[in-house]
Amino acid sequence: MRLRFFLASFITIVFVYLPSLTLQSHSGAHRQEAAGFCHQETEKEHQMASSTLGGVKDSGSAANSVEIESLGRFAVEEHNKKENAMIEFVRVVNAKKQVVSGELHHLTLEVIDSGKKELYEAKVWLKQWMNFKELQAFDHVREIPIFTASDLGAKREGPVKGLKSIPEDDPFVLEAAEHAVKTIQQKSNTLDTYELQEIVLPKAEVMDDASAKVQMLIKTKRGSKEEQFDVEVHKKNDGKLSLTSHKRLED
Repeated sequence: MRLRFFLASFITIVFVYLPSLTLQSHSGAHRQEAAGFCHQETEKEHQMASSTLGGVKDSGSAANSVEIESLGRFAVEEHNKKENAMIEFVRVVNAKKQVVSGELHHLTLEVIDSGKKELYEAKVWLKQWMNFKELQAFDHVREIPIFTASDLGAKREGPVKGLKSIPEDDPFVLEAAEHAVKTIQQKSNTLDTYELQEIVLPKAEVMDDASAKVQMLIKTKRGSKEEQFDVEVHKKNDGKLSLTSHKRLED
């Protein structure tokens, strides 16, 4: 009788409890593996955000879009929160993007910091399908010099008058070039969008009425076709830009 009871108990343990314990152990191990895998995937995504997976490319006409401006404002706001700063957003000077796990936007921003205009470079990681945005970097580039007549040697009492070479990345030059491309686009009959590719040999001058003008060669791309223009852009005292002349250079 005791032998039968012992055998029945042994069979119950072998066929009922042991499989259940084994299954629980396997499930726990599986959960640990899954958690570890998720952690690894998260780490991989963060690494991808700073990688060069897709290569950095110009945002083209999207650089002037509402979306890019909102990303610029987001970058400044996030920086202010993290650093307890009071930087004021002015505009996006240049925008590039890189395909990673989502998009990594490289933005050159014009801001006002302690009353001075400054250039900063920001990186914003965007995953639209997850409604996810994160500021990856916010680095100071340089102070923007005040654009004056003396800077360009155009003061009445100055020794030099006329056009003077200035850097291609000067905010005034970039703004004028973008305006020229936008105006050329509006005057064209094509559905393809002109994209600014390069600025060559910009020269600027402050006029007697304190307005300014810049002359330069701009290289553009329209679809698969590359086009070059000699342009002159005036900036009036009220800050408004006007494309006064443009000439397409033949290949």
